[in-house]
Amino acid sequence: MMRGPAPPLAPSEKVLSLEELLARFGRPRRATLVFTNGVFDILHRGHVEYLDHARRLGDALVVGLNTDDSVRRLKGPTRPLNREDDRAIVLAGLGAVDAVVLFGDDTPFALISALLPDVLVKGGDYRAEEIVGAPEVTAAGGRVVVAPLLAGRSTTNLLERARGGAANG
Repeated sequence: MMRGPAPPLAPSEKVLSLEELLARFGRPRRATLVFTNGVFDILHRGHVEYLDHARRLGDALVVGLNTDDSVRRLKGPTRPLNREDDRAIVLAGLGAVDAVVLFGDDTPFALISALLPDVLVKGGDYRAEEIVGAPEVTAAGGRVVVAPLLAGRSTTNLLERARGGAANG
């Protein structure tokens, strides 16, 4: 009897605790692990293309996702629009994403320091020297990549349009 490839994981199976994440993707590892993080409040084309770009830099992509409390601290009391469990499942449903882990700090420093990914990716609105965890990743032999962003595609732009602002995008 021939067995085919294992079925893909359900999105809920890709949302992991830090302990589960380290058990599945920790060191030593045989594959190149890519990490990025963000709020991903209203998933849009810019996010999808960014995450696809990040995934192509290695064998697996882990996304650190800000909890609702950390989003409110960073972006104000009206955000996030979507709850953390909903944002996590939507992200985990993307083919480019291998795992999602929530973090409640204002930065993913503790998460990055624990995981020490082989490739740390942030969007083009960051400079390499500003990326949290970059020194730790490079000291462990990894690299830092600033990925291009799709112009005009951002949650802020979408919210502005919804409020009756700019009509294009």
